[in-house]
Amino acid sequence: MRQTDLAIIGAGPAGLAAALEASRAGARVILLERDDWLGGQLVKQTHQFFGSKNEFAGMRGVDIATHFSEQIEKDENIQVFTGATALGFYEDGVLTAACAGRMIKIKPRTLLVASGAMEKMIPFENNDLPGVYGAGAVQTLMNVYGVAPGKKVLMVGAGNIGLIVSYQLIQAGIEVEAIIEGASHVGGYWVHASKIRRMGVPILTNHTILKARGQEKVEGALITRIDENWQPVPGEEREVSVDTVCLAVGLSPLAELLWQAGCEMEFSPQLGGYVPIRDSNLETTEEGIYIAGDVAGIEEATSAILEGQLAGISAARKMDYRIEEEKVEEIKANLETLRAGPVGEHIRQGLANVER
Repeated sequence: MRQTDLAIIGAGPAGLAAALEASRAGARVILLERDDWLGGQLVKQTHQFFGSKNEFAGMRGVDIATHFSEQIEKDENIQVFTGATALGFYEDGVLTAACAGRMIKIKPRTLLVASGAMEKMIPFENNDLPGVYGAGAVQTLMNVYGVAPGKKVLMVGAGNIGLIVSYQLIQAGIEVEAIIEGASHVGGYWVHASKIRRMGVPILTNHTILKARGQEKVEGALITRIDENWQPVPGEEREVSVDTVCLAVGLSPLAELLWQAGCEMEFSPQLGGYVPIRDSNLETTEEGIYIAGDVAGIEEATSAILEGQLAGISAARKMDYRIEEEKVEEIKANLETLRAGPVGEHIRQGLANVER
């Protein structure tokens, strides 16, 4: 049985930031990551971040992952287990995980779940054909393994993920036939959408996919315009010649462990699905269990980093480690600024219903 002050599940941007903040306060940390590398979604992100210098503006996600990993590696307070999948957190406060073919048990004083999210899918005919991918899978193929998913892509979803992955596909020499979006507006930042449009890729709002064509693999797709009730408009169907359909239709928090641990949950469409009730320091209804990143609500990586910092420093304070209260208030202020304006309105609405 391993003893530690803080156990963190997930070494994406939230988990990495939390580990470093808790360690700086003096806490001993065990960091579990199911992949064989640290960084989570950051390792797939080749675009530059926005924001301020303190939020890694101008740096690419993959470089931010390297920056964090190098700090973690040098930190004697942090013990890292890669290839480690958390299995359960039990009433006696024991966390179990499978790692390198064996079971490990950890007894942490506090727990932070930063497990991220999973991709959503949508129903359409032949959506199980080879050549139908989630956007995250496409990023993994291209940016981690250097494998092209296809030659000609239909992107479904015009949020930030759909727009960014479309740009990365084009950079890799892959043609993007079109981006279709069911809503009446582009959901992602206009800076991304404008860049895509300047490259000649049409973004078709009020459109969805009806069918993927093909027998053994994707050989085309049938799309259509939809009305305000999201119903197909007769006579508006059209064929697109593609060999890949990429779905960027949202994410759902990976909250199974929090359900199992007894945390009170609430369904929030603005935050991506069921998320834990939490206080302003990201502590759940189960004392000593904290959350950060996409498992707390689907946002951008910068938000995940700030939430990780807040959760890590809050967990350290819970265990009576000395922290700078000014730092806590600064992190909270940065999060509030990040969520300000019309772009963050849905996040603010979601948080209003899940913060106690």
